[in-house]
Amino acid sequence: MPELPEVETIRNAVSQAVKGAKITDVIVRQPQLRVKIPNDFALRIVGAKIINLKRIAKYMILELENGYSVIWHFGMSGKIDIKPVMPESLDKHDHVIIKTSKAVLIYNDVRRFGLIDLCESAKLANHPCFKNTGLDPWDNKLTADYLLQKFAKRRVPIKNALLMQDIICGIGNIYASEILYKSRILPQRLCTSVNKEEAESIIKFTREVLAEAIKAGGSTIHDYHRPDGDIGHFQEKHCVYNKTGKPCPNCVCDISKTKGIHKITQAGRSTYYCPTLQK
Repeated sequence: MPELPEVETIRNAVSQAVKGAKITDVIVRQPQLRVKIPNDFALRIVGAKIINLKRIAKYMILELENGYSVIWHFGMSGKIDIKPVMPESLDKHDHVIIKTSKAVLIYNDVRRFGLIDLCESAKLANHPCFKNTGLDPWDNKLTADYLLQKFAKRRVPIKNALLMQDIICGIGNIYASEILYKSRILPQRLCTSVNKEEAESIIKFTREVLAEAIKAGGSTIHDYHRPDGDIGHFQEKHCVYNKTGKPCPNCVCDISKTKGIHKITQAGRSTYYCPTLQK
C-alpha cells in the first residue's frame, strides 16, 4: 500500500499535470472498488476546474472550483498514469479515466482495494475517511507532550503505535521501522515506556525519514510506480527494512554473533531492527 511519501509523490506529479485544468470528461469503467464510486460522480465533476491538490494522511484530494473534492486512495495496488491525450487502447484494470484540458488521468487498480469518493469540500473533515485522523507529521501540534499523552492510553509496542492513524497519520509499515531505527528505539518496547527525549527523537526522525523518502520518489517494494512510470528509489536508502541478516549502516557489532538485522512479526506486519543499536 502506498504510504505517505508515495502518495505525496503521486500528488506532486498530478498537481504539475492538471492543477488549474478543467475536467472535460469522466469514464467509469468499473465503479466497484473498495467502496462503490458514487453514481453521480461524473455528473458532479465534469466541467469543474481543479484548483488545488493536497494530501490528507494517505489520501490524495482534488479540490474543485464547484465546491466538491475528489477523495482518492490507492489501496494495495492502485496507480495513476498521466497521459497527454487519451490512449488508443486501455488496460483491463484501467477503471476510471478523468480527462482534463491539460492531461488525462488513468486509474489502474488490479486488486480494486482503492477508493474514489466525492465530498463537499467544506465537509471534508467529517468524511468517514478522515473523521478519526491524527496529526500530520508536519503539524505544529505534533509535540513530545502530544505523543506522550497519546501513548499513555495505549499499552502496545511502539511500532504498533506509530501505525495508528489516529495518533500520527500517514506513517506505514516501511517507515515505522526506519524511524525507530534512527531513533534508536526497539520496536518491541511498549509505547508507555517512551520518555520525552525519545518522543522528540521520534518526531524529528519521522519528519526526516518521510522528507527523504518524498525526495527519492517513495519506496518501490512490490507494485508501486510513480505516475511517470519510474519506480521510487528510497528503498536504496533503507537502513533496516527488508534487510534481514545484513549489518545496519551504523553497526559496530560482530555480525557473526548478532546475526545482523533482525526480523519479527508484530500485529501481522514485518518489523526490522538492529538489536545492538536500538534499546
